[in-house]
Amino acid sequence: MVVVLDTVNGPAARHPEKAHRPDQPAPKKPDWIRVKAPVSRGYAETHAIMRANGLHTVCEEAGCPNIGECWDKKHATFMIMGDTCTRACAFCNVKTGLPGALDPDEPQHVGEATERLGLAHIVVTSVDRDDLADGGAAHFAATIRAIRAHCPTTTIEVLTPDFLRKEGALEVVVAARPAVFNHNLETVPSRYLTVRPGARYFHSIRLLQRVKELDPQMFTKSGIMVGLGEERNEILQVMDDLRSADVDFLTIGQYLQPTRKHHAVVRYVPPDEFKALETIAYAKGFSMVAASPLTRSSHHAGEDFARLKAARFRA
Repeated sequence: MVVVLDTVNGPAARHPEKAHRPDQPAPKKPDWIRVKAPVSRGYAETHAIMRANGLHTVCEEAGCPNIGECWDKKHATFMIMGDTCTRACAFCNVKTGLPGALDPDEPQHVGEATERLGLAHIVVTSVDRDDLADGGAAHFAATIRAIRAHCPTTTIEVLTPDFLRKEGALEVVVAARPAVFNHNLETVPSRYLTVRPGARYFHSIRLLQRVKELDPQMFTKSGIMVGLGEERNEILQVMDDLRSADVDFLTIGQYLQPTRKHHAVVRYVPPDEFKALETIAYAKGFSMVAASPLTRSSHHAGEDFARLKAARFRA
C-alpha cells in the first residue's frame, strides 16, 4: 500500500489514504460504552509529564476510551518511534504517513518518565516502522534497557508490531527480556484484507509462537476487537490458533470507530456475550482473559500481570 502525502496544499491529513473514501455509518453507542470525560488532577499531572518529556502515548494517538481512568492513576502506554505509522489499518486512529528519523534520546526520556510516574508495571508500544531495516527492534531493546536503568523493579510489557519481513528483529526484542510480549491479532483472518491489509494473520500467529520458542518462560499476550463483522465461530478459531502458539493471555474488546472514514462498527456486542467468550477462552486453556466492551490491550495491565503470574504459580 502506498500513502501519498500532499506537501503543496498545506499540512497533510491525519489519514491521507482515507480522505476520499465515502463516509461509513456510525451507529449510536449503547449505554454500556459510555465513559467519563478526563478532567481529574491525576490526568492533568500525567499529561504534563508526557509533554515535558516530549513523549507520545497510544492512549492519545489511538483515542482510547479509558484514558481518563488510566491517566488519573498515572498509568500510560508509551508509544515510541514517533506518532506516524507506515501502515494504514482501517480501524486505527494513529496518524499515517512517512515517519521522521528515530530520536536517539527517546529511550532515556521513557525511562525518566517511568520513574517520575512511579510505575510498577509499564507498557511500551510503537507505530509500525516498515521503513526501518529492523522495524525498530533495536529501539525497543534500548527502551527496555533505559527503563531498567531508571526503575530496576518495574516490570516491562511490550506491545510490538509484526516485524513483517524483518529477519532477526523479533530475536532482538526477546533478548532484552520484557516480562510480557504482546502482539495483537486485532481481528479474525477473514477480515484482514479490509481491516488490517498490511499484515498477515498466520505471520502474527507464528511471531507469538516463536517468542515461546526463544524464551519459554516469557508471558505472551494477544488481543482482538469484535464488532467488525466477524462470526462467533471465527472468534473461537482465533482462540484455538493462539493456544496452539501457547499464548498465555487473551484480550477481547469492542471496536470503536474513530471517524466516519474508518471501518464501520457492524455491531455493538453486549456485555453478556463478552462474558461468554471469556468463559470459553478459559476453558480452552488461557491463563488470563480480559473480555469486556471497553477492554484494551493495556487497560489494567499492571493488575492483570499480577494475576497472570499468580495463575502460573497455581498451575
